[in-house]
Amino acid sequence: MDQAADRQAERAALVKRKERAALWSIVASVAITLAKGAVGLGTGSLALISDAAHSLLDVASTTMTWLAVRAADKPADEQHHYGHGKLESLAALAETAFLFLLSGIVAWEGVRRLMEGEADVRPSWLAVGVLVGAIAVDAWRWAALKRVARETGSDALDADALHFAADLVNSVLVLGALGLAALGYPQADAAVAIGVSLFIALAGFRLARRTIDTLLDTAPEGVAERVRDAVKSVPGVVEVDSVRARPMGGRVMGEVRVRVSRTLPLDRVTAIKAGIDAAIHRELPHSEFTITANPIQLDDETILERVMLIAAHLRVPVHHVTVQEIEGRLSVSFDVEVDGRIALSAAHALASRVESAIQDELGPTVEVESHIEPLEMDHLKGREADARTAAAVALALAEAASGIDKLTDVHGVRVRETPSGLVVNYHCHAPPDLDVATVHACVDELERRVRTQHPEILRVIGHAEPAGRE
Repeated sequence: MDQAADRQAERAALVKRKERAALWSIVASVAITLAKGAVGLGTGSLALISDAAHSLLDVASTTMTWLAVRAADKPADEQHHYGHGKLESLAALAETAFLFLLSGIVAWEGVRRLMEGEADVRPSWLAVGVLVGAIAVDAWRWAALKRVARETGSDALDADALHFAADLVNSVLVLGALGLAALGYPQADAAVAIGVSLFIALAGFRLARRTIDTLLDTAPEGVAERVRDAVKSVPGVVEVDSVRARPMGGRVMGEVRVRVSRTLPLDRVTAIKAGIDAAIHRELPHSEFTITANPIQLDDETILERVMLIAAHLRVPVHHVTVQEIEGRLSVSFDVEVDGRIALSAAHALASRVESAIQDELGPTVEVESHIEPLEMDHLKGREADARTAAAVALALAEAASGIDKLTDVHGVRVRETPSGLVVNYHCHAPPDLDVATVHACVDELERRVRTQHPEILRVIGHAEPAGRE
């Protein structure tokens, strides 16, 4: 929950940054447009007038960008399951249409003036001052927008940055045209205007191609490889089946399909998926991936693991699984625990179901046998046994343990009375280097001896500890 809250707060902060950057762009565009338009009309420079027209379109495009940025970050709803991020791409595409329209108008007017010989350009220091100021503002907005667009992945802000970059180049070229006009080459103004139109068209083409790729869900270059490498590094991932990615309003959305061992418990698979999500987020902070984990059988899976997995899927507890190979033939036996209150016919049907599932997994030639044991389904209600009974059981345990070579120091004896009989818990010591199978056999033998003396005992639970342990 904390991780999700942190991501939501981070995203909210990015949204505010995008909106603030777009709003400042509107202010800058209005100021530049008014200044260029006034000076362009005063000097009669087509290049400057076209530059002012370009800036006027910037006012419209930056306003549209601001509106799109605000709308694009609305959460998903019933009509838009993946959110509204594509609105930024649509805004960027509309801005490219403005760029193409402007470049066509400027190119047509420039060609007309060259062919008709019009060259009424009146350079002035005021025009130079306005252009220098515009260049400074354009450079500031381009750098600011480019930085925020890179940090947030916003197509609309990137398109806005391109507009200001185009303005900057335009202003530099117009400044050069005014200089040439002052030196006696007034036709340079129309020629520069045509050059400006070609630059605008080229910039618009590049932006349009990138925006159309986004609208067509073209995978961002290199993202799939980065995600695949990040996912491979997560412990528990056996193989990455596929990675799909697409841009979505400043974010990258996609799907990752991985393979994990089918023997893993559900909570472990959930932890692996959380690890994959964290690894992707570290590599791509502004991303959202759906993760699917497909269980597969690994080559090193043991027969015991396969049997336990089948029992877990059937929700039937089994224990004491014994796997044998007899003259090249596999034999599997196990104890299956069922509700002790049900009839033998129902218990046998349940055991047969487990046997059939194991045989389907391992093959028809495998011999499968089960032993049915009763399982206490409800809590046993009881009370502490009286002192005499507890002492008698403790003495019986100590005497029986004295006849078993490997067990010593029976202690911590607890005896409880239940409606079904006595339940006895105790601790004892055994050599620390003794194998578990031998210790278990000794504890079973101790239980058999005590229950022979005290048939009223329902269950004996012995906890063996390494001798010498403090």
